[in-house]
Order: sequence, then structure tokens, then C-alpha cells
Amino acid sequence: MSVLLEVEDLHVAYGDFEAVHGVSLEVEEGEIVAIVGANGAGKSTTLRALAGLTPPRRGSVSYAGERISGLAPKALVERGIALVLEARQLFPEMTVEDNLLVGAQTRAAARAKTNLRAMYERLPRLAERRTQLAGTLSGGEQQMAAIARALMSEPRLLLLDEPSLGLAPVIVQQIFDWIRDIHKSGTTVLLVEQNVAASLQLARHAYVLAEGRVALSGPADEIARDAGVRQAYLGHA
Repeated sequence: MSVLLEVEDLHVAYGDFEAVHGVSLEVEEGEIVAIVGANGAGKSTTLRALAGLTPPRRGSVSYAGERISGLAPKALVERGIALVLEARQLFPEMTVEDNLLVGAQTRAAARAKTNLRAMYERLPRLAERRTQLAGTLSGGEQQMAAIARALMSEPRLLLLDEPSLGLAPVIVQQIFDWIRDIHKSGTTVLLVEQNVAASLQLARHAYVLAEGRVALSGPADEIARDAGVRQAYLGHA
């Protein structure tokens, strides 16, 4: 497999506060890679920088062999990168269908309709609620809609920020099963998630962030067996 995303010495700051201090990571084409860690570790900030929402203070980001540091979010979507933000961030006063179509703005109208049909076939629950305001959906339905909206752009690389946040365990399992299906369909996935056990079962490679730095990296199954990770995040030694 070839490297699809390469991040070198990424620093991201909010004013005088630097939240990410020199993060370096790689995502190979066709992988699921997990970024795990405690609250405030810099996980979401890293994803926002990769998606162009928070400009890095320094460092480089390359995607498919092209340096993309500093590009606007729309330009990154056009290149095949889509982000599902933490807490879904749907447009609550718009219908489910209009929210999904927002995700297809970089596609021709005919392609957007094709992708919309595919989303409804995969998620009949959203099809049933297509005219419903997004703000009235359950948490699980909103997460499904948020991921579906990102998939409407046909991403080569899907960035997922805390997809299980605030969801019931049965819904979390459904979301993680869907992520597996998305990956099997050919999409590379970079996953930020506080559910460390589920993330490490899903991913091939993992990075543990602590205080804005990479504290540990390696194959996900090896990370899951690390004594420090097991004690800090998995609840046992």
C-alpha cells in the first residue's frame, strides 16, 4: 500500500495556546487508522487542521503526493477529503435530504442524485425521514446523516471525529459496523475516537496522543496489548 496522507511536525494553536505540538503520522491507502487519547489530547484539533478548518502554525500535510497545507476546506473536499465533525454539526432547520445534498456540492447534479439514492438504499431510516428537519432526529440518526453527508462527496479519505459520542451502545455498534462497510468499499478512514477499545479493534494502525504529542504508535493490536494503554484507557492492566 502507498502512503495517502503524510503529516510531519504539525503544530496547531488557538491564539497563544498551542494544542498540538509536532504531531507526525501516516495513513496508507486502504487503511483504517485510529487516533486515540484522553480529552484535550489534541485529537480533534489535529483532524480540524487536516480538513483545513484550523490552519496549522507550522508543519506539513501531504495528500496523494501533493502538499495541501493551507488549502481551504472546499479545495480539500474536491481532492477527496471529507470530515465528519464531532457532535454531527448538521443544519437543524434544514431537511435531512437538504443536509445530504450539501455534501454533494462538489459533484454534478446527476451524480448527487445517484449518491443520494445510494445513501437511502444503505440507510432506509434516513429515506423515511428525508423531509424531516435534521434537528428533530435522534442522536443516532443525526450521526448517520452526518456520515452520509460526508460520503455524498465520494471521499477517498474520510476523517471521523468521535462518531460514537453520546450514543447508546447498540447505536455505537451500528455506526462501527457501517465504518467497516465504508472501509471495505474502498474508502480510507482516519478515526478519532474516545472509545479506545472499539477503535483499536477496528483499526489496522493507531496513534496515541497525550498533551498534543504522539505518545505511542504502531499496529493497533500491539497498542491494545500495551500495558500503559490498557491501564489508562481500557480499564485493566
